[in-house]
Amino acid sequence: MANSLYDKGRQRFLEAQLNWLTDDIKVVMVDTGVYTFASTHEFFASIPVAARITAPTTLTNKTSTNGAADAQDVTFSAVNGPSIEALVIYREVLGTDGLTPDEAASPLIAYIDTATGLPITPNGGDIIVTWDNGINKIFRL
Repeated sequence: MANSLYDKGRQRFLEAQLNWLTDDIKVVMVDTGVYTFASTHEFFASIPVAARITAPTTLTNKTSTNGAADAQDVTFSAVNGPSIEALVIYREVLGTDGLTPDEAASPLIAYIDTATGLPITPNGGDIIVTWDNGINKIFRL
């Protein structure tokens, strides 16, 4: 598998339903032995809880230049669990209480499984995700 954008995520960008700069964008580390990517998956609820090796982390200092999405590098602290083969990026949507994430309404954006350091087996230490500094950054529309 190669890095990819989810189909409905692309559509949401094109229809102004996703805003990289202002929306609450999260990333989670995933075990592909439990989750199999499909471009047609639409919401975060499609990622089984057992596949989520880390808690979702908010992307900060997001930028967009020439169609490329970027953000500050991310540190996942004290990671334990099975091998991590991918990262999933999504927009977190809160439920009606305004506090609790609604996974069934939080759209998937990107799936990254081809990057330096993947796969990685956690050993209880921190895992730092350093986004690409090339022309495509995290991903490019």
